[in-house]
Amino acid sequence: MPARRRPEEGPRPSLWRVGVPVVCLLAGLLLGATHGVSRGGEIRRSDAPRLVDLVRGEQAEVGRLNAERDRLATTIDSTHGRSANAALAAMLRRSAELGADAGLDAVHGPGLVATLTDAQRDANGRFPRDASPDDLVVHQQDIQAVLNALWTAGAEAIQLQDQRIIATSAPRCVGNTLLLNGRTYSPPYTVTAIGDATAMQASLAAAPLVVLYKQYVVRFGLGYSEQVRSDVRVAGFTGPVRMHSAQPAGPISY
Repeated sequence: MPARRRPEEGPRPSLWRVGVPVVCLLAGLLLGATHGVSRGGEIRRSDAPRLVDLVRGEQAEVGRLNAERDRLATTIDSTHGRSANAALAAMLRRSAELGADAGLDAVHGPGLVATLTDAQRDANGRFPRDASPDDLVVHQQDIQAVLNALWTAGAEAIQLQDQRIIATSAPRCVGNTLLLNGRTYSPPYTVTAIGDATAMQASLAAAPLVVLYKQYVVRFGLGYSEQVRSDVRVAGFTGPVRMHSAQPAGPISY
């Protein structure tokens, strides 16, 4: 016999009446999310990249990079040798060769010594009346004119005071003193150059700014002298070498 229902119980709700609306709601949310992701377009298009294609593309790129690595390793081995000690020794030898060209080594030989100094007071302790303070001191342009004239004459090495002049050296006047590589000097200023002394003297005699300085020597008592010597010594550059640009200087030999 069918079980009797209690008088207070009503009809039981059907599972389908509750489940169907929930399923429809979830389907609507899914469709809405799909539309938002695809932006109205087709998701599974025929031209969309497949995972297998992406993997193959990355594998090809890895292969290309491996080949480039092997090529560079072969180049390094052929240039410096397969032995680390041989490569280091070759680079040190080449560095020593370039160091001489860069002015890092001390040298000596026949040359010329030029000296510039400020004007001195006369026997009465006075300077010329029409002289201004700037007329009585050695300026940066005077020293630079001497250096340029010596380089033009083919000087092999030049030293200012006790420092080697290289491509990056920049003498500067600070008041009545000279600043070079962070060190200050007072007059007299001595320029030592190795090379053909006759050619250097001729270059100094023809340089317009040096000629002007010699006129001030006569007019206001500035100091200037040139001495030819059979052997002078020029120190090697000891300051930091800051490289701003570089180019190959030739292959390294073993």
